[in-house]
Amino acid sequence: MAVMCFLAGLAAVGASSAHRAASGWAQRLGSEVTVQVRPGVGETGLAAAGRAAETLAGIDGVAEARALTRGQAEALVRPWVGDAVVGDLPLPHLVAVHLDPQAPASAVSLSRALAEAGLDATVDDHSQWKDEIRYSALTLSALAALAFLLTAAGAGAAIVYATKAGLAMDRSLIQILGQLGAADATIAGLYQRRFVLLSLSAGLGGALAAAVPVVLLRLIGGWRGLSPALPVSWSDLLLLLLGPLVAGGLAWLAARQTVLSMLTQQR
Repeated sequence: MAVMCFLAGLAAVGASSAHRAASGWAQRLGSEVTVQVRPGVGETGLAAAGRAAETLAGIDGVAEARALTRGQAEALVRPWVGDAVVGDLPLPHLVAVHLDPQAPASAVSLSRALAEAGLDATVDDHSQWKDEIRYSALTLSALAALAFLLTAAGAGAAIVYATKAGLAMDRSLIQILGQLGAADATIAGLYQRRFVLLSLSAGLGGALAAAVPVVLLRLIGGWRGLSPALPVSWSDLLLLLLGPLVAGGLAWLAARQTVLSMLTQQR
């Protein structure tokens, strides 16, 4: 039972982290806009990008707008093309725009402001990627939640089986207590307390064991864990308490139903 609670706890933390990462991806994608600026006659690309950034920074719904330098643009494509050729590539002049999360500006309003300022620019609000990111995020969260549910179901089945198996060994004693006139609820209460305590102790052992890697991930990698794809929060430790509580509840229910069933069959 301790092993199953350990696995269920890690699965719960994994599901929580996956949901947190997926939500972060979708939120960041929706809060950023990229603008490609084409310089006019007699104007450098950097100057045009700077003018576009100043224009966009004054629009309602824009939190920040900054022109990317050549070095920053190279850093964006370097992972894809390598250092050998990145210096020779004709890179576009870009402006990174961070939108106000409360009331973000629309791509139409940004394009209109750039046109009124006499700038030749294209606004990319990443709309073609948003649906794919949202779908991927939902899929990742669903898979993580499914892994947790399957592990929790296995842990629950193990607890119920172990409880019933332990009570089967005491069948004769349970029947004798019934014949001596002990109330069914009293007999059931005796065994409920015993198996609930056993399940709680096993669940707490599994939860404490699962807390060790969670704490290490948080301490080593900060809120990102060891990877931005699996961010870890201190609040995830609270999820580990579900294991002992569910284990105790299932043991209580299984012990009660099994004892009452034995006493009913005896009559």
